[in-house]
Amino acid sequence: MPDTTVKQPLPVIAILGGTGSLGNGLAKRWAKAGYSVVIGSRDALKAEQAAQTILEQITGSQICGADNLSSAKNADIIVLTVPFANQITTLKEVQGTLKGKLLIDVTVPLQPPKVGTVQMPPEGSAALRAQALLGEHVDIVSAFQNVSAAHLNSSHAIDCDVLVTGNSRSAREQVIALIEAIGMRGFHAGPLANSVATEALTSVLISINRHHKLDGAGIRITGNPLSDG
Repeated sequence: MPDTTVKQPLPVIAILGGTGSLGNGLAKRWAKAGYSVVIGSRDALKAEQAAQTILEQITGSQICGADNLSSAKNADIIVLTVPFANQITTLKEVQGTLKGKLLIDVTVPLQPPKVGTVQMPPEGSAALRAQALLGEHVDIVSAFQNVSAAHLNSSHAIDCDVLVTGNSRSAREQVIALIEAIGMRGFHAGPLANSVATEALTSVLISINRHHKLDGAGIRITGNPLSDG
């Protein structure tokens, strides 16, 4: 018998800060996986140019560029990939468009020049700071802090797992589906409070890269699922 299952359309993803290396890498991988992607930036022209470059690289991809506010308005899922210094300013700009949506916060509280030293904000983490600003009407999930931007921008498979924290299990599952769509494994890592640990790992990995001359160290979760019997 023919398959009569109705397939749900893929969500539209807006990547605020998508002209940066990390955001651009995610945009490429989701566009290649068949998602509609909007690259957001404070400079709409810069966003449009970044989208055009990806269109030339990935034939048939559904990607465009716009300013941050327009990008957030027209998306189902918003991904924040701006530097820590710009996190709150960017969120305040789009705050009115986020109610009832899923926000993936990729922000890491790196504070130059000591980016290899863990320096967490008073709220505990960047994600908790975002939740305090936006309130409970926005589902916030923290992820991707421990994946190298260089790897995301490459063409090779990424040998790295992604820790996903958030207060809503269903929201975490949506993010894990997005992670799997680009060929990586995502793991439920508990509530948003645990983002304190996952964000701090970025500085640890930076130190490992420096001391051992590694190119984008990541993390891997080991172990086998326990059998029910």
